[in-house]
Amino acid sequence: MQRHLGLVSIVVRDYDEAIRFYVNSLGFKLLEDTALPDEGKRWVVVSPGSGGAGLLLARASTAEQVARIGDQTGSRVFLFLYTDDFQRDFDSYRSQGVEFVRGPHEFSYGTVAVFKDLCGNLWDLIQRKQSPDEEAS
Repeated sequence: MQRHLGLVSIVVRDYDEAIRFYVNSLGFKLLEDTALPDEGKRWVVVSPGSGGAGLLLARASTAEQVARIGDQTGSRVFLFLYTDDFQRDFDSYRSQGVEFVRGPHEFSYGTVAVFKDLCGNLWDLIQRKQSPDEEAS
């Protein structure tokens, strides 16, 4: 049996604001934007475009959900965006006004910087170092 993580839901204030950030600032692809029968709800999916899981942008619709916008993980890093060119993406994101709160730093596993998304959730931008096994293949 094969399994993979398909989508991660992220609570946002506004669909269009979130689409602009993920598509224009981070360079993600808009995969789907479909109106749902529930009044005002949409099925909005974005992805960095390299396979793996996408993000379902879910507009907050209750007071409890609104309270979670930007802090879905209690101020810990929420999502991890892998890149094949750290400096390219770091420079591009900074030029788009993305706020970096830590880094860049070199670690044994790769180069990492932490940025905030438009709602304040923390992300790691990571270029992983190849392990000896990966280099041999």
